[in-house]
Amino acid sequence: MRKIIFITFILISSMLNTVLAQSVDSLSVVTLKDTISDNNLVIIESLESENDSILSNWYLQKFTNIDSSCITSSHNVDFPDSVYIDRLSKLPTLIDMPYNSIVKQYISLYAENRRKLVESMLGFGNYYFPIFEEALEKEELPLELKYMPVIESALRPNAVSRVGAAGLWQIMPKTAKSLGLEVNSLVDDRRSPIKSSEAAVKYLKELYNIYNDWSLAIAAYNCGPGNVNKAIVRSGGKRDFWGIYHHLPRETRGYVPAFIAANYIMNYYEEHNICPVAAEIPLATDTIIINERINLQQISAVLNTPIEMLRELNPQYRNDIIPGNIKPYHLRLPVQLIYAYINSQDSISKYRQEYFARQNTIEPAKLEYGYHKIRNGESLSTIARKYHTTVSKLKELNGLKNSNIRAGKSIKVPGAGISYSSASGTGTAKSHKVKSGDTLGSIASRYGVSVSRLKSANGLNSNLIRVGQVLKIPSK
Repeated sequence: MRKIIFITFILISSMLNTVLAQSVDSLSVVTLKDTISDNNLVIIESLESENDSILSNWYLQKFTNIDSSCITSSHNVDFPDSVYIDRLSKLPTLIDMPYNSIVKQYISLYAENRRKLVESMLGFGNYYFPIFEEALEKEELPLELKYMPVIESALRPNAVSRVGAAGLWQIMPKTAKSLGLEVNSLVDDRRSPIKSSEAAVKYLKELYNIYNDWSLAIAAYNCGPGNVNKAIVRSGGKRDFWGIYHHLPRETRGYVPAFIAANYIMNYYEEHNICPVAAEIPLATDTIIINERINLQQISAVLNTPIEMLRELNPQYRNDIIPGNIKPYHLRLPVQLIYAYINSQDSISKYRQEYFARQNTIEPAKLEYGYHKIRNGESLSTIARKYHTTVSKLKELNGLKNSNIRAGKSIKVPGAGISYSSASGTGTAKSHKVKSGDTLGSIASRYGVSVSRLKSANGLNSNLIRVGQVLKIPSK
C-alpha cells in the first residue's frame, strides 16, 4: 500500500514539475520579448539614411501637398512606454507586436529622424498597399504583412541593396528565378509591384509553413531559413524570435523590431505630428497586352504623357523597352489613357520608328560593362554624363546607397566590356565597327577624342548608333 502511495506521489510530483517548467518557460519568453535590449543594434539598410531616391521621386517633385486636415510639425512627440504598449496591443493584427527597447529605437527612428521619409511612404502607400493587400488576401495571410516593403525598400520599386536584392520586396536574383520571376537586362519582375508582391507573399507562406511562427518567418525572409535554423540550434532549440535573437546575423536582429515599428508608425503617425504627402500617383490604373517591341518614350510622345509617370507605373522595364516581340508583356496606364493607347497604337508603333528600332536592339544577354577609375574632382554626375547613363543607373550597378565616391576606386559603367580607366586614347585606328553595348561615349573615350568630334566626323545629329555601323575616328 505504501509502495502504491509512494509511486502516486512521484507521478504527481513529476506532473507538477512539468507544468511548473512549462509555466516558467512561457513566462521567460514573455519576459524576454518585453525586456530584451541590444546596445549594438545594426540599423536595417532602408533606414540608414534619409532616402534621396524616394524623396526626389517625380510625383513628389510635381504633385505634393500636405492634407490640410492633418496637423503637421517638425517636432516629434515622445510618450511613456505604457502608451506604446497600449497602442501596439490595439492594432488589429494576427502577428504578435510586443514592445521593448529595441522596438522603441525603431519607433524613434521613424518618428524623429526619418519623418520626411515616413511622410513620403504614407503618400505612396495609398497606391502600393492595396496591391500588397490583394496578394496577401489571395494567399490568406495576415494583412499587416503589407508593411514589410516599408522596412525592405521604403516603398521604392527600383531599390537595390548592397547584396543585389531589388524591388519593393527586396528579392535576390536566385530567389526571384525560383519563384518564377523574370530577371534580365530588359525586364526585372522584382521591380513590378504586382508580380513581386505575388511572389513575395508565396515565399512568406512557404516560410510560415516551415516555422509556424510569423516572427521566425519574417526573420527567415531577411536572412534565409538556413541562418534561422542555425540560430535555433545555437539557442538550444528555442523556436521563438526573441529566444534566438542574439544568435541571428546582426543585420537580421533589427528586422522584426523594425517591422513592429513600421506597423506602429503607419497607424499612429498623426500622434507624432507626421502628415502624409499627397503623391498624386494615379490610383485608378489598368493594363493592356503589348505584342510588339515598343519603347516607353514612343508612348510618352504620342499620348503626350510624362515619361516619368510611365516609368513609375512600369518600373520592371529597365531600359524603357517592352520586348513584346518575344512574348506578350503588360503595360500599366492610368485608366483614362487605355482607350487613347488603343486608338493610337499604330501611331505609337510608327513614331520615330527607325530611331527607336536602333535603340531597341539591346539584347539581355549581350549587355556588357566596363570599369572607370575615379579621378580627383569627378562625381557620379560627371561620370554618368561621360558614359551617357544616369546617376541612378551607376548607383544600381555598383550597389551604392548615396552619391559619395572616392578617387582611386573603380566603378562599373555601361559599355563594351573594355577597361575605361586605361582607355586614355592611345588608339590609332581610323575606323571603328560598332559592337553590341558600344556607345559614342565609350568609343570616344577609347580613342581619346571627344563625343562632339566623333559626331562631327560621322555627320551624326544624335548619340544614336547601331550595331555593325562603321565610324570614322578623327585624329587627336
